[in-house]
Amino acid sequence: MYKTSLKTWKMAMSNFLTVFLLIEVVACDFRYGGDGLNMNYYFMSCPFVEPVVQNIVNNALQNDPTLAAGLIRLHFHDCFIEGCDGSVLIESTKDNKAEKDSPGNLSLRGFEVIDAIKEELESRCPGVVSCADIVALASRDAVSFAGGPMYDIPKGRKDGRRSKIEDTINLPFPTFNASQLISAFGRRGFSAQEMVALSGAHTLGVATCGSFKNRLSQVDPTLDSEFAKTLSRTCSSGDKAVQPFDATSNDFDNVYYNGLLRKNGVLTTDQTLVTSPQTRNIVYAYAMNQAMFFFDFQRAMVKMGLIDVKEGSNGEVRQNCRIIN
Repeated sequence: MYKTSLKTWKMAMSNFLTVFLLIEVVACDFRYGGDGLNMNYYFMSCPFVEPVVQNIVNNALQNDPTLAAGLIRLHFHDCFIEGCDGSVLIESTKDNKAEKDSPGNLSLRGFEVIDAIKEELESRCPGVVSCADIVALASRDAVSFAGGPMYDIPKGRKDGRRSKIEDTINLPFPTFNASQLISAFGRRGFSAQEMVALSGAHTLGVATCGSFKNRLSQVDPTLDSEFAKTLSRTCSSGDKAVQPFDATSNDFDNVYYNGLLRKNGVLTTDQTLVTSPQTRNIVYAYAMNQAMFFFDFQRAMVKMGLIDVKEGSNGEVRQNCRIIN
């Protein structure tokens, strides 16, 4: 009886938090006026943009739930370089090596989902919806599909005209320690707490052996010995073999943080969050309070989606997300 009541209470609180987050973000509509973005940007020009994105994303994830992690990562890798401008989608040409071909981007997934959304929207309202907005919306809907927080985001980003492989040097490396992560995210305007919240996206998805095998070459005191054996077995199949970040890799929850407390972080960038005194208490808080993690995550994602957005003549709306007009 008690367990049933507790479960009901937790569900009620979760539903309340979701509604609160939605109201809170919607109420902030006018905050983004200075950036040329707003929640209702497509209200007149393409009013069905969000249902189209959500429908295609949901269908794709029903067929392959692992794409949720791919779509969220696509948004991060887009925003962290040239800003949220769809530059990560651009294909290389004989005269230009694009971001997409960087070693850190070769494992990105979800491009075909973005293409499908763009094709549908071009058939309904040609030349209106940017690829940058599609990436941001698809990422948000992937979070929701996987069981994470529902939130609204401002729209109106324009697509960038630059995509160069050398710019990806600014992506955080999987071997970074907490200080390096704080510095890298700080250059983009994020606090240590926001960085730890965004790292929680690793509640979804997998890592390739090539990104964590450095931790297996010698005894790593931050790595649980039994989990080290698990990672070694994974790597026995080669550098492209994959290891889930946590035990529920298709569910958006706080299991990732609980894994860090057990020394089960896959990447150096994961485990360093709990070994560093700068971030340890944040990890403990999120491990104990999923609602707090959800709240901080959605706020950090909205903020990330505002990095160096292109407006007016500084950008364009691509006809094809892979090619500059």
